[in-house]
Amino acid sequence: MSSTSVLPPPLTPPTELDSSLRTRGYAVLSAQQVGALAQVHATHLQAFGGLWEDLPPDGFLKDGGRYRRRRHSCFVVGTDGLVQQAAHRPHWQPLEYNALHGGMQRHFEPMAQSMATHPDWLALLQWLGRVATHLRGAQTWYAEAHQFRIDTTDGIGRPTPEGAHRDGVDLVAVFLLARQGIKGGETRVFDAEGPNGQRFTLDEPWSVLLLDDARVIHESTPIQPLQAGGYRDTLVVTLRAGGFQGE
Repeated sequence: MSSTSVLPPPLTPPTELDSSLRTRGYAVLSAQQVGALAQVHATHLQAFGGLWEDLPPDGFLKDGGRYRRRRHSCFVVGTDGLVQQAAHRPHWQPLEYNALHGGMQRHFEPMAQSMATHPDWLALLQWLGRVATHLRGAQTWYAEAHQFRIDTTDGIGRPTPEGAHRDGVDLVAVFLLARQGIKGGETRVFDAEGPNGQRFTLDEPWSVLLLDDARVIHESTPIQPLQAGGYRDTLVVTLRAGGFQGE
């Protein structure tokens, strides 16, 4: 793994996770912390990494780029913690939250069933449901999971071509899975109502940035190659009360 991290992520003590989300709008956890809180061994999560080698191209990039590959699946996390995979559906966001790609139905291939039904994946979703419940109160959570690979096919790859944004959900989890042969990809989080911000680079596999989507906006800076074939893999999971967007 190659990294040009300049500013390391400000890790949040697990005992301060809920208070950090409420007061700052974000928290950052290491892979070990994720594993402990989700009750999944970090090495088990890392075994999913090979599935990022089989992501189809994203055919909806309005900038004409070829740098993004992805899969997308939906799940429902009940108040009892039970996770069910929802019927496959297109991804939709309003223009209010995604001025570049909002307002259209985007159809992506689903996650591999070997991951979507795996007990460790379900445990991870159950944990994210608990985080969302501590933030907003007990309710059913509608989760969308996005596997992304941003590569340097075009010389530059844009993790967030829409720029700094909110997602129109309650909780966002951005897991870093891999950085290979790149520079850039800096994470930036800003207070949605003020000037305060934080910047850092996630580079540990299965470390995570958790965001209160109502409180902050976020983006990742473009990546550039340090060697041929450079890429950045992430898993983005959003949780929303009341239903999936577009319903």
